[in-house]
Amino acid sequence: MPNVDAAWLHMDRPTNRAIINSVLWFDEPLELEAVRGVLRERIVERFPSFRCRAVEHGALGGVDWEDDGDLELDLHLHHVALPAPGDRPALQQLVGDLASTSLDRDKPLWDAYLIDGYGSGCALLLRIHHCIADGVALTRVLLSMTDHAGRRGARSATVIRAGRDEARHLLPGALEPLARAGLDVAGSVVHAGRELILHPRRLADLAGYADADTRALAELLLAPHDPESAIHGELGPVQRVAWSEPFLLAQVKVIAHAHDATVNDVLVSAVAGALGRHLEGADTAVDEIRAMVPFNLRPLDEPLPVQLGNRFGLVLLGLPVAITDPAARLRAVTERMSAVKRSRQGQVTYGILEAIGVAPVAVEDLVIEFFSAKSSLVLTNVPGPTEPVYLAGVRVGGVLAWAPYAGSMSMSVSVFSYAGDVSVGFLVDGGLVPDPDMLVAHFADELQALTALT
Repeated sequence: MPNVDAAWLHMDRPTNRAIINSVLWFDEPLELEAVRGVLRERIVERFPSFRCRAVEHGALGGVDWEDDGDLELDLHLHHVALPAPGDRPALQQLVGDLASTSLDRDKPLWDAYLIDGYGSGCALLLRIHHCIADGVALTRVLLSMTDHAGRRGARSATVIRAGRDEARHLLPGALEPLARAGLDVAGSVVHAGRELILHPRRLADLAGYADADTRALAELLLAPHDPESAIHGELGPVQRVAWSEPFLLAQVKVIAHAHDATVNDVLVSAVAGALGRHLEGADTAVDEIRAMVPFNLRPLDEPLPVQLGNRFGLVLLGLPVAITDPAARLRAVTERMSAVKRSRQGQVTYGILEAIGVAPVAVEDLVIEFFSAKSSLVLTNVPGPTEPVYLAGVRVGGVLAWAPYAGSMSMSVSVFSYAGDVSVGFLVDGGLVPDPDMLVAHFADELQALTALT
């Protein structure tokens, strides 16, 4: 197993699991045998890591993928009924309960749940460990299960564009040297061990170095911890989810055009506003909190490698949650998003992940806690297919996918656009945020406030 993937394997904690949770919903029922056939043909038989176990060889011994032989698909595909009344709150409850459980390390690290009784149709939940692949790759895997026009075999040609704007400036073939540069810098930090992590100010002189990757590392090291708040505290084992009704993507584009911003800027601004309202209501108002934003390093115009794996870094994005004026907050977010796109933090954090993948577990834990304390949430925005797609002949009604939150972070926010709509979903620590539906309501209010300005 590559070092970066091994790092994600080791990030599992009782309070947060390194698992990507994806839910698709449908207005018509799916047949179990049809779902089984799609999973076998388009995922299990195509991508070897879906039929392999992760086998660890002790301290510094590395991790191998070991073929599970004749994989028993029924050990991974579960058929369940949604409790009455079969509405969105019931599905959210079930998804949250399942997201609070771990995957069996004695089997290939994924599970699927066909959930009957969701309204007039059904839902499909896929839980896939992050060591298999990153979110961009797994979204493409997920949508490789689908077809256009409801015809089996008419495979969707959609290329997921997540991260395209952020990755566009990377020249072809640039990933390897950039990752090596990040690894060289990050490796020195990891191998320096406890002293450098506990006393990062000793590395303050890094900020003056000419090398851009070294400066990016210094920015990460010297960024203060996120403040304690209603969404940044002691974690528990229970997770909860909630997501919105779909919003018209055309409406978001109108807002973006009126403010010389991008669609992503508008959605991130609405998320920041929702979090600000939540924090103010919980009497823990702060000026800013940070999000970890995945930064794609994988060429999106090339076919996915069958080995999948992780090819992304992470960047810190400050969310101006204390700005209550919607227009002013959008301007602030636009400026910060522009700075993020120019940052080298993504390449450096990729190097850090590769370095800690071979570090002793104690050092890895220390590094993860150190960096995750600098943010409160993970934020992803995935542009999905622009036209409807079908799974086993049934139209997909909507999609959301949550990245895991590692270390001391307590929330993952997913924004996913599909077929002219956009949905937002919150996966949260149930002890810190027992009612994530309030975050969904705040997001809708903030988007409406931005609409009123156009």
